[in-house]
Amino acid sequence: MTCELCGTSTSSYLCTRHADELVEALRELPGLYAEVGEHLVPSRAAWGEIVSTRSAAGPRSPVNEDVIDTVNWGRAAEVIRLWRADVRRVRWPHRGAGPLGTLGEDCAWLVHQVDWIVTAYPAAGDLAREVWTLDTQARSVVGDPRPRRQRLGLCVAVTDDEGTVCGAVLSRLPGETVWCRWCGMEYRSEQDIILLAHHQPREVA
Repeated sequence: MTCELCGTSTSSYLCTRHADELVEALRELPGLYAEVGEHLVPSRAAWGEIVSTRSAAGPRSPVNEDVIDTVNWGRAAEVIRLWRADVRRVRWPHRGAGPLGTLGEDCAWLVHQVDWIVTAYPAAGDLAREVWTLDTQARSVVGDPRPRRQRLGLCVAVTDDEGTVCGAVLSRLPGETVWCRWCGMEYRSEQDIILLAHHQPREVA
């Protein structure tokens, strides 16, 4: 089996890195969409008031009309609620529909199910992609883009007495310690990083 997002060989539908990133994104979604609301609703209107965005004449609405149709709390809540319902349906087919929750409650519920999702839920990859789409859309509104992982090359750690080299792809977020998720090798010092770069295959370095 391989990770549905990166193709890494794994025993689950998602590799450890993408499972961790899914948990992080689910935990941050409610706060992000609360901030989206503050960016899209004019300051003179209280949250929850109806704001007209489709008037035929008059001054242009201060709300970004193209964005508010696709990036808002209600749409995010609907998407996550549908995923919660489907995970519940697949995992407990004998149960009826679950209670309606808020975006925060539904995200928290999915976080508690992530271990099962990554190992037993065939749609885990689609769930992760849609969560990250919501995350990316929200961040594009609030001006807080998620940092990109840096690809550093291949792990050069020797893993056995025969000189077998690990060869797994190494990546990290800015500021993170470089370590291999497959063999556990850590590249902590500047000398470690220099040796890592020196021993890369020619086409990788």
